[in-house]
Amino acid sequence: MSRYSASFRSFPLQFKKPAGTSRGYLNTKPSWILSIIDNEKQIEGFGECSIIPGLSIDKIDDIEPELQVVCDRINSSKDLQIPENQLDNFPAIKFAFETAAHDLKGGGKRKLFDNSFSRGEKGIQINGLIWMGDADDMYLQAKQKIESGFNCIKFKIGALDFEKELELIRRVRTDFGSEIEIRLDANGAFLHQEALLKIDKLSEFNIHSIEQPIKPGKWSSMAKICKESPIPIALDEELIGVIGPDQQIALLQEIKPDYIILKPSLLGGLSKSDEWIKIAEENNIGWWATSALESNLGLNAIAQWVANKNTIMPQGLGTGSLYIQNYPLNLEIKMGQLWFKG
Repeated sequence: MSRYSASFRSFPLQFKKPAGTSRGYLNTKPSWILSIIDNEKQIEGFGECSIIPGLSIDKIDDIEPELQVVCDRINSSKDLQIPENQLDNFPAIKFAFETAAHDLKGGGKRKLFDNSFSRGEKGIQINGLIWMGDADDMYLQAKQKIESGFNCIKFKIGALDFEKELELIRRVRTDFGSEIEIRLDANGAFLHQEALLKIDKLSEFNIHSIEQPIKPGKWSSMAKICKESPIPIALDEELIGVIGPDQQIALLQEIKPDYIILKPSLLGGLSKSDEWIKIAEENNIGWWATSALESNLGLNAIAQWVANKNTIMPQGLGTGSLYIQNYPLNLEIKMGQLWFKG
């Protein structure tokens, strides 16, 4: 018998209600659970392979064949090493493999890292995510989040009439004051010719940052926006598919954003996200991590990884309650913080 046994199963996720973004509405999300058993220690680790079709570079029809390749290699090997660069085109699978391996090292109890979060001693400050809807619905979401203890909220914008979005944010500022941190995520919805004009109008409301104002791939346009914007700019989709360190460095040094947003399932796992952090910090760029709509299994892995970092930034990890059937793991949100309950 080999040291390890690996297998996977499909774990599709269904939203409780359609999740609206500037790219449209999501009703379901493909996901797979990777299991790795250490036959000597008789413990099992789990990782989640979760993709967002149209955004992830992983091709959905290739996921299961590639997962099988990974499992076959593990099943015939004495170690948990995957050849370097094998999973460059499958960042979600690499995330699943890395987190399952960390779970094994932690004893197979979904405690990937030993820190105050995984011991249930401390929560992680998170932003309250406001999904697309009409202006009244988005205001109600914000009101509920703030009243439940969130002091940082993030609006997805770019699908409504812009004047209605301005009025929505004005209303939130008027009713809840300047102490609430407001983040915006445009998901590339602005045309580059109009982006700075819209950002200038939004700056009236003391906005913390705006993510990905224009579509990715227009480095010179994004660099101009970052240089001239009165609101700090964060890159999100811009990072997806940027694999080698030379590309990573070139992107950040040319665009010079204020922040980058790290989604390990979209970027190539925890190790690739660590690379982004190192390069960002060397260039005086801030960062925070966000779930790419994983189930509680992937969400927990990202949260425990973040808890190892020396950061007090609110993280984008409040997506665990979106699904009808979630992975059975006890994560709880209390007063704007995510807590691990085992």
